[in-house]
Amino acid sequence: MNTDSLIETLARDVGPVPRHAVGRRLLFGLLAGGTVTVLLIAVSLGFRSDLGLAMHGFTFWMKWAYTMSLGFAAIAMVARLARPEPVHLSAFWPVVIPFVLLAIVAIAEMAHVPSGDWLAMWLGQSWKRCPWLVLMLSAPIFAGLLWSFRRLAPTRLRAAGAAAGLAAGAWAATLYCLHCPEVSALFVLTWYSLGILLAAAIGALVGPLVMRW
Repeated sequence: MNTDSLIETLARDVGPVPRHAVGRRLLFGLLAGGTVTVLLIAVSLGFRSDLGLAMHGFTFWMKWAYTMSLGFAAIAMVARLARPEPVHLSAFWPVVIPFVLLAIVAIAEMAHVPSGDWLAMWLGQSWKRCPWLVLMLSAPIFAGLLWSFRRLAPTRLRAAGAAAGLAAGAWAATLYCLHCPEVSALFVLTWYSLGILLAAAIGALVGPLVMRW
């Protein structure tokens, strides 16, 4: 049997892939993991007692704008890397935009307070536990995204793992805002980002092990 005949035989009974199949599968994994994360927050951490009031303020939406924009950018990366097609990692440069924008907000914030208050702004009340809580809360979302990859075909496994970890960390941080009372952009830029990047690093490590197909 020649190569053309082999390809024709293998492809004969293969039906078309439904439109948006990758997006739907990733969304299902993301929602399933996110549901578990919300339950973890409710049971182990609790929601802010002033959540309703906080949602009327700038700082709450500043945090959500940062984490959600990073989450959407990371999910776009995951969707691209889930397909067996060539992709240049340089195409994902927009993922740095949320970091840059929040850094600008943090600098503006520091410019309007005395330098003696900068350390308190940076550390807040929960800097020691914030990154680790974000990392812990990202685990169910990362597991949901790994489930999504079971029927997908990534070829750059380390990059796909890092993207999945980044997405899991960003969406975990988004949900963590329902508990966290910190208000400083400098705090969010440092400690939220550390938790998110730890999740991405772990994803890069385990990606080649769990995404093989």
